[in-house]
Amino acid sequence: MCSIMLVLINTNTMRPPIAPIGIDYVAGAVRKAGCEVDVVDLCLSNEPEMTLRQYFATHDPKLVGLSLRNVDDCFWPSAAWFIPDLMKTIASIRNMTYAPIVLGGVGYSIFAEEIVRCTDVEFGIRGDGEWSMAALLKQLLGSRRYETVPGLVWRIGGQVTASGGAWPEKLQLPTERDAVDNLTYFNKGGQCGLETKRGCNRQCIYCADPLAKGCAPRVREPAEVADEVESLLKQGVDVLHLCDSEFNIPYGHAIAVCEEFIRRGLGDKVQWYTYMAVTPFDSGLAEAMKKAGCAGIDFTGDSANDSVLKSYGHPHGKDDLELAVKLCKDNDIKVMIDLLLGGPGETPDSVKETIEFMKKIDPDCAGPALGVRIYPNTHIVRLLEETEGDLNENPNIRRKYTGRIDLLKPTFYISPHLGPRPAELVHQCIASDKRFFEPLSEFAPEVVEAGSDYNYNDNADLEQAIKNGARGAYWHILSKLRS
Repeated sequence: MCSIMLVLINTNTMRPPIAPIGIDYVAGAVRKAGCEVDVVDLCLSNEPEMTLRQYFATHDPKLVGLSLRNVDDCFWPSAAWFIPDLMKTIASIRNMTYAPIVLGGVGYSIFAEEIVRCTDVEFGIRGDGEWSMAALLKQLLGSRRYETVPGLVWRIGGQVTASGGAWPEKLQLPTERDAVDNLTYFNKGGQCGLETKRGCNRQCIYCADPLAKGCAPRVREPAEVADEVESLLKQGVDVLHLCDSEFNIPYGHAIAVCEEFIRRGLGDKVQWYTYMAVTPFDSGLAEAMKKAGCAGIDFTGDSANDSVLKSYGHPHGKDDLELAVKLCKDNDIKVMIDLLLGGPGETPDSVKETIEFMKKIDPDCAGPALGVRIYPNTHIVRLLEETEGDLNENPNIRRKYTGRIDLLKPTFYISPHLGPRPAELVHQCIASDKRFFEPLSEFAPEVVEAGSDYNYNDNADLEQAIKNGARGAYWHILSKLRS
């Protein structure tokens, strides 16, 4: 029996497969701290249960780490919830090892204490796990002063205790990216990700990113980011997605990263996609991004109605959306606008205004998601309670479970002004315009046309396109299928 310090297990089995960059980073950091680490990747296994059994039959870890990337698919009406699968995996592992279990990942961090309670694991790390995991190992094998571990959630006498979030001001991550099989993920998933920063200081009423990554941007050194790109290039990965919540916040960091990529000639070697806020964005940043290898931008547009944008907490307006699309076209950068329809104050007129404006400014594609996923401790919870009363009595809440409201489960809000069949309203406004991915209807959720389903989870059209050689951001691949 081989004894090691830590095994990290990727529990995310969504298709197309996405390389678990959190596990890659954590494994690299723990190794730098002098600890042995194994990775068991259930996403690349045809028989996850057998893979676990084979591993634990020959290995005796001191600690088992499970990564939870997503709690659900964040789409209404599919509302796929992943916690039951996580609990089954934990139950299986309990029958294979006596080692304590620690949870981590973005999905976990949003609901850190609640998930520890419902899964009955010993530990969780909310926020950055790279250096906290090494600190936990030290305490687990030593004096067990768990309160010294940043971001740790743990049990004492049946009670769950937390030390706050792990969001170190200086963000420094390993660049080797050699703990997972990134090339296989690239071939099966069409892209690989990396982070240039974490955290966001925007005040969007629905966003859970500050809960998981902190409410202030924490940036990496541009040279460190470029080192990581070069590591992935050596592995054969040349199409990347920057997983920052909004690459252009702060603006100066985005410029600095692009300048470092240009200085090293990476713009001629890689293509990359990113998420961005509509502002700040100008010709200087657009030109720098193109020279640095940017192939496409997915903007958090949400709406083109001033009242709805204000209710969401956005600082941009319609003119900013139009300029963003123009700058992308001027610089040959593909552009996607994410829309979030159905939030507080949304009306049929505001939906029509948004969709007609998208047709006018002509992005390559637009994704009108319908319904706002409600996360705990976000502004929208307080807003709805103040304006519409108790969530449990609110007829505008959409969910597929019974009993009292449980925000750990997929729970959505759709404005009552859109009527009983809001997806049909959106469908009529889009009028078969192929630039739009249409939201599914809870009454007729089937999608027939190739590339129409904007939910990436188990998207057969997307998987087939990647198998046929497509590479890039999923919205870009699907938009090419439609056209």
